[in-house]
Amino acid sequence: MTAKSLIALDIPALSVEQTGRDAFHLLSDYHVKHLPVINDGKLVGLLSEEDIFNHKLYEPIGLYDFSLLRGFSVRENEHIFEVMRVMGENRLTVIPVTDDQGKYLGLISQNDLLRFFAHTGSFTEPGAVLLLEMNRRDYSLANIARIVEEENVRILSAFVTSTPDPEEVEVTLKLNRNDLGRVIASLERHEYTVKETFGEIEHADGLRERYDSLMNYLNV
Repeated sequence: MTAKSLIALDIPALSVEQTGRDAFHLLSDYHVKHLPVINDGKLVGLLSEEDIFNHKLYEPIGLYDFSLLRGFSVRENEHIFEVMRVMGENRLTVIPVTDDQGKYLGLISQNDLLRFFAHTGSFTEPGAVLLLEMNRRDYSLANIARIVEEENVRILSAFVTSTPDPEEVEVTLKLNRNDLGRVIASLERHEYTVKETFGEIEHADGLRERYDSLMNYLNV
């Protein structure tokens, strides 16, 4: 899955002829805090609310100091994980997408990115979530998968999260079962620390309600 496949067609970019007032209204209309600025089809920069407040409201954007505008963007063939990294690290609500020549193709919004992951199988399939805590040097997904699958349970998705301790990591597993007693016991026998579990059968209705609420919010 590449950046090009998630380009939103309903949020316009700004031109250098538009004013700060125009930009402010578009930011408000589309509930975002950033919008790309283009000139002759090329990306100039990423305008934020703060940039507008630092200039006169009725001044054309073309008169802004473009050296101060954020230059964040992704190429059309970059993976969604790279899109997430750039947006997350820089706290962006949208990110422009360009081709190899710098031509502006569109943007990806935070909501579209979240909606994409919310609709992937690992989120929509029934099952429970297991959070493991371990030393970084002990992490082996192959070994963890072997232990889990020996209990006739499948891993639907897995991801690793860094912790404040550089020597430790957290591993989040989405599994296809809710009854995890045997899996947890087996992991602990192999000296893995099970930090938390989520999504037991008694909580399934609540999880579905939260998922439906997220979908309703994203569709607003």
